[in-house]
Parts: sequence; structure tokens; C-alpha cells
Amino acid sequence: LGGYMSYLPKTPLQTFSHPQCLDYQPPFKPFAHLEFCNQYEKFGCCDQKNDNLIAERYWDIMDLLGDEGYELCGNLVKDILCQECSPYAAHLYDAEDPYTPVRHLPGLCFTYCSDFHIKCHFVVKYLTDSKILLQSCDQDRLRFCNLINLADQDYCYPNVVKNNDLYSNLGKVVEDPKGCLQLCLTEVANGLRNPVLMLHSGDDTYRMFVAEQLGFVWVFLRDGSRVEHPFLDLSGDVLTTPWLGDERGFLGMAFHPQHRNNGRFFIYYSILVNSQLEKIRISEMKVSAHDMNMADPNSERILLEIEEPAANHNGGQLLFGLDGYLYIFTGDGGKAGDPFGNFGNSQNKSTLLGKVLRIDVDGSSEDGKPYKIPPDNPFINQPDARPEVYAFGVRNMWRCSVDRGHPVSSYGRGRIFCGDVGQNRYEEIDIIVKGGNYGWRAKEGFECFDIKLCQNSSLDDILPIYAYGHDVGKSVTGGYVYRGCQSPNLNGLYIFGDFMSGRLMALEEDSSSGSWKERNVCMGDVQTCSFPDLINHHHKFIISFAEDESGELYFLATSYPNTISPFGTIYKFMDPSRRAPPGKCKIKPRPVKVKGKKVPFVPRELKPTKLTKKDIKSITAKKTKKTKEGKVKPKTKAQSPQKPVARPRESDNETKQPVTPKPQKGSRQQQKAAGKLTPNKG
Repeated sequence: LGGYMSYLPKTPLQTFSHPQCLDYQPPFKPFAHLEFCNQYEKFGCCDQKNDNLIAERYWDIMDLLGDEGYELCGNLVKDILCQECSPYAAHLYDAEDPYTPVRHLPGLCFTYCSDFHIKCHFVVKYLTDSKILLQSCDQDRLRFCNLINLADQDYCYPNVVKNNDLYSNLGKVVEDPKGCLQLCLTEVANGLRNPVLMLHSGDDTYRMFVAEQLGFVWVFLRDGSRVEHPFLDLSGDVLTTPWLGDERGFLGMAFHPQHRNNGRFFIYYSILVNSQLEKIRISEMKVSAHDMNMADPNSERILLEIEEPAANHNGGQLLFGLDGYLYIFTGDGGKAGDPFGNFGNSQNKSTLLGKVLRIDVDGSSEDGKPYKIPPDNPFINQPDARPEVYAFGVRNMWRCSVDRGHPVSSYGRGRIFCGDVGQNRYEEIDIIVKGGNYGWRAKEGFECFDIKLCQNSSLDDILPIYAYGHDVGKSVTGGYVYRGCQSPNLNGLYIFGDFMSGRLMALEEDSSSGSWKERNVCMGDVQTCSFPDLINHHHKFIISFAEDESGELYFLATSYPNTISPFGTIYKFMDPSRRAPPGKCKIKPRPVKVKGKKVPFVPRELKPTKLTKKDIKSITAKKTKKTKEGKVKPKTKAQSPQKPVARPRESDNETKQPVTPKPQKGSRQQQKAAGKLTPNKG
């Protein structure tokens, strides 16, 4: 007996587990009602298809047991089989590590296991073919229950379902003790030289176009590979240097809303004229007629050039609004404090610097300009104001985005969010409105910068939705409102960051008041991010954010921000606490014909980092338990014994009808024939 007792943990071990399924992904809320394992229909690891498989296996076992076995063991067998659907299935089956075997049976608490063994030990042979478990079951109840127990008693069944700490916030974004939202990352690209932007072409190919500050644009395909030749090479025309922090270069790009049909796209970059005059240039180009992954180098048509009085504050954002017009975001001209003229460039509507411009690129004007002015631009009838101006009073907006809107209600659709880099004290986030004055240089954030201008009663400025001080960060990088499919908990969060501090942040809107609440974002710990291919760290300098064609969110960062260092990496956000149901995010990309070679993606960051002493203690305890048990994998009907049971896959998009209708009273045969899925509770 003493030898058998050594399998029992002497004291409870604290673990840092998180919800995880047997396919090593987060749990989800199923599409449809689960008829069999309905205790997990609100949140768990089974969809209707998996539920049906478990029900079929259950009734196969009940057929072998007969009526007497069904009455005695039906409830217990159901509870055991349904643990595959538990949101903590990976922990119950000791399957957090995808590279080690998985249990045949879930971890059962000792008292529960003893009761099961006393009543139903003859059922074990139908639940597993593990020789170790079968021999121990026949020989000794104590040894058998020690083998299928867990080191951490919080996670064995049924303790796990009674633990308020584990279930109180189940399915919500994990927060650390300070309320910081814990997210994880997937590395999707690396080896880039100051990647300043990533965008999709909106043509159903799900390609991503990544621009380096030097003037190269690369095509990344759905499978993660990169087309070997660049989509665009303007490195011979773009003005930039290897100086650390040089703000000039290839800065912006936007695809026409009808790009799939017309092949048009637009670019924003710095140029040097006559060896001394610096300008920014906005041009139109077209895709090659012979290769969809290459621009036509002879197609450039210059739309607009703006002289830059200094080397910094070059702006750089291009985007199309829902109105079909092109929005151009320029900087204030550089230097410090916008010192140009009596009240600076930003407050001067006769200059295009420090502005949000809006133009119609689907035509030309009567005065010969290669674009038209939208008829409702706010200052077209104001003397001395440039008609292109849509909003003013901006300093150097770095990265703006258009909100796709709530996926069901469309709330927020079309809003334009921008991060505006501050001077000495504050960084801010703005929502752009027609005719809005965003305050610079009168104000910085919510406070006065130029006292005289700030006290001018005609300022009538639009306040930021959020501003933070330079104790948090010194150079905001605007982000996106998450509207993707794969991480439903993030829907509606505006996620952004700071270039200098490397800090990630989020804003959550109170739609009733229109106010925004700060939510800090941090990387999950080693346990929270212990899913395959996930990491919990990133390079410090956050250059830009991006959204793919499905609405999933990314950011671009580097460890050394100059134009020639190949340390730029692209990361995708992932919420480890909840995913979408299998099949919901399935897409059908349009085929992409690639001419030439593809460069496969090779990740450089493979594991979460920063193991704490508690993490190591927890992992060591689990590995010790695995060694003692001699772990084996579960099996289920219609699956190989070498695979975990009923693992959902993202490609599963079936919505089968349940195997049987709702439960009815009667014998085992009557219940099965009538379609009863729930064992007799009497």
C-alpha cells in the first residue's frame, strides 16, 4: 500500500493553467445546442459534430453493457466521455504539450475514481486499451486511481467544475492582477528592414503587402510564404538614410476600392528634388498586366507633391474612406513646435501641411489637377483655404485606420482613428470628423501648448478620445479597432502602441456615453501562451499596425529602427482565452498565380519566454506525474488510437443534426431507439 500511496501528491501544487482544448487551441462557444454533453454548450471544446461522435461512442458502450450496466454506470461513463468537451480538456488529459502523448482517460479525482471503480470497473476495458490502466484496474483500485489522478487537484474531475476561480471569468480575456489584458502572438514574417506598413489589396486573394522604408514592397501569400521578387522597388527614388530614426522614406500605400477590377493603388514617399529640395509625393500606380504580384514600374502618375521645410514630420498615411475618396495625412513640416508663420502650418488652412486631405482620384479637375475635389469638402468656399483640406490642426499623425464596424450591428463602421505624435508631454488618439480642428499647435493632448492660441475663443478644437503622458511612451503608433473573427473577445477594442516604449495599449468604448476607457495590454505568461506556434514577446520598437482581409490584427516591430537592419518582424494577435467556433472563420481565397519562386516562412521565435520559479515548479510536477503514469493517448470511434479524441478543426464547417432528439423516459433500448442521449438520472 505504501508504494501505491507514493503516487498521491503530498500537498496541492499551484498551477497556472488556462482553458485549452485537445487540439491545443482555446475553447469556444458552439454554434448550436449540444444534445449529449450539454453541460458544455455555453463554452467548451466541442461543436455539434464532436458531440455526436461522443454520443455514438457512448451508445456503443451501453450496447455492450446491457440494461443493468446502463442503469449502474451510464451517468459515470457520460461524465467521463464528456470531459473531452471541457474548456480545461487539455489539462484533464495532461495534454498541454503537443509533443507528448495524451491520456486515454481524463484525470479523475481520487474519491470520484474510487466510486467509479467500485461500481463500474468492468467498463474500463471499453474506455481504453492501455495495458497499464487495464492491469491496474484489475489488480487494485488504489493503484488505478492514483494513475489517473492529477498532481494538481484543482484540475481533476469533478473538482475542476466546482472551482469558482477557474470558472468565474471563463471565456473572457485573461487579466493579470493589475487588470492588464494578456494576449499572445504568432510570428508571421521576419527579416524585414524597418517595415513601415502592411495592408491587403481587398481582392479576395488574402495576400498581404509589406513595405520597407527603403522603398521595397513585398507580397506575402496566405500560406506565409513571400514572393521572391518585390511587388514594387522604388529604392532608387525614395529619400531616406540609414540614420537611426530617419522619418523620411516610403511611408504610405493604399489600394483603390475597385482594385480587383482596375489594378490601381496609391503610394506616399519622400523625394529629393535638385539635390536640395525635400518633398513628399503622392502617386497613382497600376499592377502589371502580366503579373498580379508585380507593379507596373512605368505606370506612376504623380497626383500631388508637397514641399517639406524640414526632414521630420512627414506624415505618411493613405487610406480610402467608405465614401470612396482618398484620405492623405500630412505632417506639420517638422522642427519643434510648428514654428512656421504666425500660428504654424497646422492651423493655417492655406497650406497642405499638418492636415487631413481628401481628394477624388476617379477623375481630374477643370484646372488640370489629376484629381477632383469632393463637393462636400468643408472649406471649398472659404477664402485662402486649400479645397483639399478635410481636417486640420494635426502634428504628425502616424498610422490611421478605418473601423469596419461591428460584425452584426455595423456600429462604428467608417470611423477613422489616428494616432497623433506629440511634442513634449502627450501622445493622443483622435477620431477624424469633417472640418475638425485637432488643436495643434494650440494644444497638445488635452492641455495648452501655445497659451495665446489656446485661449483663442475661435479655436473650437476636437479633443482626443485618449491621451497619455511621456511617462508611458513618447511616440504613439495608431492601431485598429479589432473586428476579426478568430478572437471574438477582442471585438470593439481599439488596439495601438507606442514606438519608443514598446508598450501595447487598448481602448474600450462605452457606446452609451461615447467615452473611451484605457485597457492595458500585456503579453501572457508562459502558461497562458503555451499553445503551439504562440509566443509572448516582441521587438521593442512598434512601427505600425495592420489588418488582414478577414479583419485579424497584426503589428510590425523591430529591435533596431534603421532602414538597413533586417530585424523587422510581423506579429499577429491572438486571444488565448477564447476562439471562434470551428468553421466560422473559414474563407475561400481567390487563387493567386505566382510567377517565379516563393520564399518559405521560417519562424525565429518558437516558444513563450520568461519562465518563473512557479512556472518551473508547475511544469516539473506535471512531468513527474507523466513519468509515473506512463501516459497513453485516448481513442474514440472512427479515429486512430494515436490521436486525441474528437478534436475540433478550423476546417470543420458542418452543422449536422444531432444524432438523436431530446431525451425520453424508458429502458436503454427504448431511449436509444427514441434518440435519448442523456443517461437515466434515476
